[in-house]
Amino acid sequence: MKGAARKSVPAGSSPAAPLDFEALWQALPQPTMLLDEEDRFRAVNPSAELFFSMSSAVLAGRRLAEFLPAGSRVGVLTAEVRRGALSIAEYDMELHWLDHPPRIVDALAAATPEREGWMILQLHPRAIAGKMDRSLAHRGAARSISGLAAALAHEIRNPLAGISGAAQLLEMGSEPAEAELAQLIQEEARRIRSLVDRMENFTDLRPLTRKAVNLHQVLDLTRRAAEAGFGRGVKFVLDFDPSLPAAPGDSDQLVQVFQNLVKNAAEAAGPSGTITLKTSYRAGLRLTGRDGRSRESLPLEICVIDDGPGVPEDLAPHVFEPFVTSKGAGVGLGLALVSKIVVDHGGLIECDSRPGRTVFRVLLPVWTEGDAA
Repeated sequence: MKGAARKSVPAGSSPAAPLDFEALWQALPQPTMLLDEEDRFRAVNPSAELFFSMSSAVLAGRRLAEFLPAGSRVGVLTAEVRRGALSIAEYDMELHWLDHPPRIVDALAAATPEREGWMILQLHPRAIAGKMDRSLAHRGAARSISGLAAALAHEIRNPLAGISGAAQLLEMGSEPAEAELAQLIQEEARRIRSLVDRMENFTDLRPLTRKAVNLHQVLDLTRRAAEAGFGRGVKFVLDFDPSLPAAPGDSDQLVQVFQNLVKNAAEAAGPSGTITLKTSYRAGLRLTGRDGRSRESLPLEICVIDDGPGVPEDLAPHVFEPFVTSKGAGVGLGLALVSKIVVDHGGLIECDSRPGRTVFRVLLPVWTEGDAA
């Protein structure tokens, strides 16, 4: 028809296919929510369900304010949009959501032109980046302490044996007062030898003999040992995902990891406290593999949660570093060794702590036949 406008399509190309907005919504990696004019949830994407640990069915129709404390910055952000701002963002916002520990997010709220009063609220979690940086630093610290421990053990043992032997000779021919001093020297030498023995745990650099490990069996053994000993009187709550697949690794070493974490939790919670052991499958987190090139998925999440006073704020970023401890009689090697073992298993460990809720979270890969070695 004459006069009709026609769009030209470049040679060799085809018109763009229409977007599937439902598929796009499902694929968004950031937690994204659609709110109506009363701040009720009308839709949430899978990333939001994972972020809040709540299904869309639970959130549907409920008000945002039900999950936030009074005066939340998220509420201020949505109110700005209500007052006419087309879109507004706030960075490094501290988000409090029910009983979750506070998380740092960038938040974006934008009005939807199709429906007056409705808006999109999207969160960009920032904490995971910091946790990953610290976890990767722990990998390097674990390797460094291995070399340091081997060198110190070699250099300390020989002179320590000489000091202990000389003290024994002095004790045999000395007066009672001098004999007491000689015994003190021997006792201190034994204490140093015990510390060197513990440091030698870091020097085992042999590759793991990997087998399929049932993590629930590991946690059950840990719980029963705790209830019979250091955790007597503590209430244990088990929140297990029954479908959790096996992890590759050494069962005895993983028992050592969780016994250490549970022992720390029991000391923090006290005899009337509560420790929760939780497992879940969290898809999405990937890390550079042991060969430095491949991408390794870490979907197995194991949490040891206590209701103690929490890790002191100044120590929290450093709890997995050697010789860092808040215990008066501790030397700070327990969590450093835990970090080394987790790293040897190709995993990560992180800590979230606030008064009344401390979470040590271990992330591990899934067993495959290729792990058999």
